[in-house]
Amino acid sequence: MIQDALRRLAAGELVLLYDFDDREQETDFAIRSDRVRREDICLMRHDGGGLICTAIAHRAAQELGIPFAREVLRNCAMVEKIGEIPYDPHNNSSFSLWVNHRETFTGITDRDRTLTINRIAEVVADALNGKNPSFSAGFRTPGHVPILIAAEHLLSQRHGQTELSVAMAEMAGIVPAVTICEMLDDTTGDALRKRDAKRYAEKHHLAFIEGADVLALWEETQDS
Repeated sequence: MIQDALRRLAAGELVLLYDFDDREQETDFAIRSDRVRREDICLMRHDGGGLICTAIAHRAAQELGIPFAREVLRNCAMVEKIGEIPYDPHNNSSFSLWVNHRETFTGITDRDRTLTINRIAEVVADALNGKNPSFSAGFRTPGHVPILIAAEHLLSQRHGQTELSVAMAEMAGIVPAVTICEMLDDTTGDALRKRDAKRYAEKHHLAFIEGADVLALWEETQDS
């Protein structure tokens, strides 16, 4: 199942990624950012309904000089309270900057967000390939695409959707930039239940993968 999900992710398909029963209990759409199309953004906002974010590898963020939001807010009043996360004992949110690409107009349309996300993937690839790109030359902030920075040691350090999706990208051998969006329940107002996310995956012929399976393969790769 995990290998099928990795193949589909590498092929540019949307996959459904559930985290853990003892964490957020959320299923996210996940897709490699360099293959995102406007149709994918449209589907995520209609059938997902959560925040459409792009998760990137920690080293790429370092190379590009992109900070965590908590670093930007460090000098703000009540920053300790701002950083509280009930499901994360370390209170280390992965949120970074919210950006638009400089070629977008408002930044919020499906076309604009697609362009921004594709360009984030490009600049991540360039940074990891030693091309020393300028992030500020291509992007402005505030914008409409939140960037998430994975923990430096990924699943060895944190078990969030950010780390799960970037770990999957690395194991799939693709650019470690993955766009994710939570699936919400219109009836309850909560996160879509796992069983309902599985039904959605079956109906739409999408891969459904649990964080436990991603973590198990990740730990195997670290031991080998």
